[in-house]
Amino acid sequence: MSSTVFLLVLTAALLHATWNAMVKASGDRLISLGLVSLGHVTFGIVLALNSPLPAPESWPFLLASTIIHFYYYYLLYRAYTDGDLSHSYPIARGISPVLIALGALVLAGEALSVQEWVGIIIVTLGILMLSGDAFRGKMPPGLLLTALLTGANIAAYSLSDGLGVRHAGAALSYIGWLFIFEAFVTLFITFRRAGKLLNMGRKQALTGMAGGVISATAYGLVIYANSLSPLGLVSTLRETSVLFGALIGVIVLHERPWRLRLTAAGIVAVGIAIMATA
Repeated sequence: MSSTVFLLVLTAALLHATWNAMVKASGDRLISLGLVSLGHVTFGIVLALNSPLPAPESWPFLLASTIIHFYYYYLLYRAYTDGDLSHSYPIARGISPVLIALGALVLAGEALSVQEWVGIIIVTLGILMLSGDAFRGKMPPGLLLTALLTGANIAAYSLSDGLGVRHAGAALSYIGWLFIFEAFVTLFITFRRAGKLLNMGRKQALTGMAGGVISATAYGLVIYANSLSPLGLVSTLRETSVLFGALIGVIVLHERPWRLRLTAAGIVAVGIAIMATA
């Protein structure tokens, strides 16, 4: 992985943790997710207007990713409504790197070295450690299942988009149309929360839209990186977002215990270092 791709994905990780914290801290999280989705659509229109159409071979991947993202938003809403950001977030993000690396091996023939696999596994263990006692009966089974399903959705849409952007012929075009298709999510949430949207304050509206632009930029950088580097490595590096997420959870949202979370974040950093030097 080149230093340019490395910096792109690290930037995406910081942005990703930021918008997730914004959703968690908002009053009505379903409305906030709808506004995030609207921000994606706006961002996508700008990209699509300045790019050629994606190649026909990429459209099945676009469709698959759109459907998967619809369920991802629902699961994310459930996980963040019923659980602690520093529990649900690490579980959902923690299981995805291994799933993506295995999927890329099967679907794209991307074989990683032993050292790269060691790095991925250490990162995964560190991320899961951030969930605290979630796997020792301290987390309701329903919420744990939701977080795990969210992680599986992350792996599914990451693989779909990672393969789709390689067939698109133009990465920015694929990214733009992917975000435009999120209009279906926006319309669904608008229908469910029409009354509250009409009475929504300006601050919440601007915060939600800003979260959408931040989120779109983050995932756009990841998709672009997937066109240049192995999917498993990009997805694992992307999960450095938990390093930033742990800090945001502790410092901004005042979530505890902080020692466990910072220790786990250090383990993630070790895994990334091992992977990056492979």
